[in-house]
Amino acid sequence: MTTEKATFGAGCFWGVEETFRTLPGVKSTAVGYAGGTKEHPSYEDVCSDETGHAEVVDVEFDPQAIGYDKLLDVFWANHNPTTPNRQGPDVGTQYRSVIFYHSPEQKAQAEASKAALEKSGKHSRPVVTQIEPAPPFWPAEEYHQKYLQKRGQTHCAI
Repeated sequence: MTTEKATFGAGCFWGVEETFRTLPGVKSTAVGYAGGTKEHPSYEDVCSDETGHAEVVDVEFDPQAIGYDKLLDVFWANHNPTTPNRQGPDVGTQYRSVIFYHSPEQKAQAEASKAALEKSGKHSRPVVTQIEPAPPFWPAEEYHQKYLQKRGQTHCAI
């Protein structure tokens, strides 16, 4: 079986990971940091809002079982892509809406799905999601991995 990677930032990575982790066809997930300037950043570094990293989820999936287009649908449906550097009560550049693509095909699909969402009229404000080539992924500390699953939760309480 050949797997592919997808990387998404959609706010606090705990809830984003849990959303993707349970999808049929997703083989593994990891939370971490991407898109910043510091190598091997810590959670404290990222929370300083000075490194430029986003909290992201790296998704390893079987494209025969779940397509990248379905992952994009889940991404769009599970956060507000119109709030720059914010999701709910979480504010800062690490909470930005971002798709890091791993191939030209992913880039094309991400751009097409964003355009379709903008045309749909679902949101009254512009979609601010960034679509960028996948930079290095730095895994978050172990206590962040599968954070909600370890606590028997399915989502973050706001």
